Amino acid sequence: QVQLVESGGGLVQAGGSLRLSCIASGRAFSTYAVGWFRQAPGKEREIVAAISWNNRSTYYADSVKGRFTVSRDNAKNTVYLQMNSLKPEDTAVYYCAATMRAVTIISDAYDYWGQGTQVTVSS
Repeated sequence: QVQLVESGGGLVQAGGSLRLSCIASGRAFSTYAVGWFRQAPGKEREIVAAISWNNRSTYYADSVKGRFTVSRDNAKNTVYLQMNSLKPEDTAVYYCAATMRAVTIISDAYDYWGQGTQVTVSS
């Protein structure tokens, strides 16, 4: 069992930065790959970034490449999403999710999900 809690969302002006945190319970968390997803009003959930359990592989959606960075600190059971140069189109609820499988962009592969944190970017 893995429990995930996101934090760090908020309101920021375009061009600003936020850092989201995904804090997990369980000593086996370091064996899980973690993905970040987001869902805007009226839109389908989409992959933002993902990171493998051993930090060897990362993935970024084309829309966030060069602006977002995913990282993890397994000693703290925490995965981060650093978001720079934020745009109004980044506004969404952001979720972290965990899977024991290899890092993937397929949402159905993720078994554990956090409750989400709201990110709002004003123009």
